[in-house]
Amino acid sequence: MQVTGFQDAKTAKDIPFLPSFLTPDSQPQMPSQQTTLANSIRCRGIALHSGIVVDLELRPAPADTGICFLRTDKPGTPAFPVRADTIVDTQLSTVVAWEKDPSVRVATIEHLMAALSALCIDNAVIAVSGPEMPVLDGSSAEFCFLIQCAGTKTLDAARRTIEILRPVRVEDESGAFAELRPSHSGLALAISLSFSAQAIGSQRYAVQLSPERFLNELAFCRTFVNRSDIEHLQSIGLARGGSLDNAIVVDDEKILNPAGLRIEREFARHKLLDAVGDLYCAGRRIQGGFIGHKSGHRINNLLLRAVFADQRNWRLQPIPSVQSAKTMQQPSYVAA
Repeated sequence: MQVTGFQDAKTAKDIPFLPSFLTPDSQPQMPSQQTTLANSIRCRGIALHSGIVVDLELRPAPADTGICFLRTDKPGTPAFPVRADTIVDTQLSTVVAWEKDPSVRVATIEHLMAALSALCIDNAVIAVSGPEMPVLDGSSAEFCFLIQCAGTKTLDAARRTIEILRPVRVEDESGAFAELRPSHSGLALAISLSFSAQAIGSQRYAVQLSPERFLNELAFCRTFVNRSDIEHLQSIGLARGGSLDNAIVVDDEKILNPAGLRIEREFARHKLLDAVGDLYCAGRRIQGGFIGHKSGHRINNLLLRAVFADQRNWRLQPIPSVQSAKTMQQPSYVAA
């Protein structure tokens, strides 16, 4: 894995395609105050890989809590925060864990994280009764529905975002890469992908993130899998909860789901949805431009770690006062 910084980042001509990041006047304006959920809300669903039934509750949280997960099936364990360095596995999903005991973890958090990011929820406790999130329909749509039903509450605390100050890029031997670069405001994303399956092929998509564009263009786009991979995944105890109701199954040129795709370029759109969720694992919303080529959870997390490895790459915006910085504490929620 190669990491490049400001001085040696590749130029735009080396990138398969480059979105036109919007000018400041046309950028969506994010609220200046932090938010949380107005009410708690619950649901129950099947976990994608383990196949177990999981109870999920989204709970309000005070300012400066961030997004935290709580394993309700492990009494006495605290809620633990989502940060780049608390992501412990990215092989098939994004997995967050408690720093003091990495066995206390929650997998497949990316679709919910994307919904929380896009709908501007800064603080929440995600209480889950098992080691994996429910997959629901394989997208962020039902998580967005839950958040909208719970409502949003504005808190008396300023929102702070992570502003990217210079380009940072990670790439691997296959040519896959992910990059964050400075942008005027908000988060703009672009991705390109290439699969041997004819039903997917090569696709590109770009979006300037806002609640409206996420809901209208990305939220309902589902995760996908090659039919040839399903047998292997199940042989190692994974994909037990997968079905045509929560994933697109591809068999070369065929889409096996009876209703087909929900929208054109659903595969590239879902990869952007994943990127929105993975980037929110920074702990705060990012102000910058994301560009990915064949990128996935692993490279997305390595990109965050590369950004935070050098203070010259980023800063909090607006910069918190000394007093407000002192008042920021880790959450003290504990599973009853």
